[in-house]
Amino acid sequence: MSSPALLKHTIETIEWTDDGVVMIDQTRLPRETEFVTCRDYREVADAIRRMIIRGAPAIGVAAAMGVALGALHSEDLDRDMPIICDTLARTRPTAVNLFWAIDRMKALYESLRHLSLAEIRARLVAEAQLVREEDIAINEAIGAFGAPLVPDAKTVLTHCNAGALATAGFGTALGVIRAAVQSGKKIDVFADETRPFLQGARLTAWELQRDGIETTIITDNMAGHFLKSGRIGCVVVGADRIAANGDVANKVGTYSVAVLAKENGVPFYVAAPISTLDLTLGSGDQIPIEERPEREVTHVGGVHLAPEGISVANPGFDITPNRYVSAIITERGVARQPFTESLRRLCA
Repeated sequence: MSSPALLKHTIETIEWTDDGVVMIDQTRLPRETEFVTCRDYREVADAIRRMIIRGAPAIGVAAAMGVALGALHSEDLDRDMPIICDTLARTRPTAVNLFWAIDRMKALYESLRHLSLAEIRARLVAEAQLVREEDIAINEAIGAFGAPLVPDAKTVLTHCNAGALATAGFGTALGVIRAAVQSGKKIDVFADETRPFLQGARLTAWELQRDGIETTIITDNMAGHFLKSGRIGCVVVGADRIAANGDVANKVGTYSVAVLAKENGVPFYVAAPISTLDLTLGSGDQIPIEERPEREVTHVGGVHLAPEGISVANPGFDITPNRYVSAIITERGVARQPFTESLRRLCA
C-alpha cells in the first residue's frame, strides 16, 4: 500500500512557451518521453486529433492555447478567428471541455475588439495561460472533495487515464487517488488496460508508478472478477461530458465497469470539473460518440493481429446511465442523486 511521502513529481502535460505550445507526446509513452512543440493553431488541432494530447480537460487547455497561437499569427482577427475556432472545434466531438474553452476564448475576443491587435493578442495569450493554471487548481479541489470517499486499506479501480496527463496537472480521477494517498490512506490501484488505445496500461500505470503508488494492470475483462472479490473499495473514473441528468460519457468500457460495480455493491464515482457538465443536454442519448480509426482495434503495437478485410467498430466512448453513478465529484463539491437538481446547484 502507498504512503503519502512517495508523491514527488509533477508531469508537465502542456505549457505555453516563447517557442509555442509544448506538450508531452502521449502516443509514445511509456517507452519514450518526448515533447512536441506546436507553433500554430493547425499543429495544435493536429495534436488533439492524433491524441498526442488527450483527456477532456487537457484538450480544453490545448484548444485555448491554440486560439491564442492563432491570434498571434493573424493580422485580421475578424476574418481569422472563426476559421481558427472552427478548425479546433472539428478535432474531436465528444469532450465538451474542448468547446467550452473555445467559447471562452471567443467571448473574450468579442469583449476586446475595441482594443489594438497587440493588446488583443496579449490578453488572449494571458487567458490561455489562465485556463491552464485554473485547471490545476480545479483538479486539486476535486481531489480534496473526493479523497474522503475513498475507503482506507482497499483497492481503487480506475478505467482509462484521468490523471495529470489528461489535464494540465494532478488529474481528476487520479487526483482523487493522489489526494487520498496524501491524506494518509493506505490504498493501491487496479488500472484497467483500456483497450484499444491502452490508456490505462500505458499512461495511468506510468503516472502512478512514477508517484510510487502501488498499481496493478488488469485487462478490461478482469474487472468483474475483482469487483466480485471484495478487494475493491470503489471505482473512480473521469468523464468527457456529463448531461444534465447525470448520464456520463467516458472512455468506452466505462459503462460495463459501472454495471459490474453496482451489481457487486461497489461505489462508482465520477471525477470531473464543472466545465465537463453540459446542462444543455437532457440525457446522455444526446451526446455525440466519436468513432475512432479501425487500425486501433486491428493492430497492437503496430502488429496487425486481425484478419485482413474484417469489419471493425471502434466507438471511443460509451454512456453510463446516471442510475449507476454513486456520486459526481467536482471542484465545487460532490453531487448525488437526483443529479438534475444537484448538478444545477453546483453550477449556480
